[in-house]
Amino acid sequence: MTRPIRLEISLSAIRHNFLFTRQHAQARKLFAVIKADAYGHGVLDTAKTLADLADGFALLNFEDAARLRDAGIDQPIVLLEGPFDAAEAAVMGGYRIGGAVHSQEQIAWLAKGSAERPVEAWLKVNSGMNRLGFRPQQAHDALASLRALPMVRPAAIMTHFASADDDYGVAEQWANFAPIAAQSGLPVSAANSAALLRHPHTHGDIGRPGIVLYGASPFEDATGAELGLKPAMTLSADIIGVQQLQAGDAVGYGRRFIADRPMRIGIAACGYADGYPRIAANGTPVAVDGKASATVGRVSMDMLAVDLSHLPQAGIGSRVELWGPQVPIEKVAACAGTISYELMSAVMPRVPRRLKD
Repeated sequence: MTRPIRLEISLSAIRHNFLFTRQHAQARKLFAVIKADAYGHGVLDTAKTLADLADGFALLNFEDAARLRDAGIDQPIVLLEGPFDAAEAAVMGGYRIGGAVHSQEQIAWLAKGSAERPVEAWLKVNSGMNRLGFRPQQAHDALASLRALPMVRPAAIMTHFASADDDYGVAEQWANFAPIAAQSGLPVSAANSAALLRHPHTHGDIGRPGIVLYGASPFEDATGAELGLKPAMTLSADIIGVQQLQAGDAVGYGRRFIADRPMRIGIAACGYADGYPRIAANGTPVAVDGKASATVGRVSMDMLAVDLSHLPQAGIGSRVELWGPQVPIEKVAACAGTISYELMSAVMPRVPRRLKD
């Protein structure tokens, strides 16, 4: 493929970030969250990179979990939303794949299934996020139902925080969850990336780091680099065209940017069909050949414009870092009104990927 755009994944950065998280976590075990193709970093590559470090892996799809088993990944694996139907529930045990149990329907599926070994069930408690899980007053009966099933082994009790990354915090949800967790006698799993860094009383037995593994911050007030993380993903493209503008010239669809002075702009081979956010504002940061610059005008399907007015040496073939070590992904996400999680997981398959380290 000759189109000059690429996504580089640093495996050493992922390892660094896991070890960084381990230093800050009081949980006995850490299950690396590798859902959504490891936030766009490659589920199998990430699992292999962390195979000698992580105590287990947490993901979404049974198919991905089975791929890990077929590739020789031996650590415990948990499906964060559990089985999606009775057929999946019936084969989880055979693959040694555990899963969240958040509904009576899932308990019924597990009761009907048969497997060569018990399914490890993580009882999901809805402590206040109101997505999945049994309410605290239902948790005791749900756990009793699981314990009554001969081919199920309750392995943990879990919840998920809605606001571990902001000022609202975790107090209300933790107050709802902690007594139920203590009564269950099961290992506790509650802490996501934000809680692992800021709420040590929630760390319990099994932490679930996600975004921090990939070098981005879960907080609005700090970038990953400012926390001590290393960005694992770099999206870059080369300049394929240069234009000289005069005052009054417009750039791109909708004439969203109009030059107020003579300018020189470069056209980079990346657009929203590659996963770069179309809604990114004028002035979204980039780095051209290592020098700071910014976007100009609306992002197109296959191209975007960057300011070269202060970079006379830049031209066709110059490398534009769209996010990575020089351009924090959190700052790009803020300019698009979103979060780094979305940008990472939205990079399209048509962008060539390269593994580093």
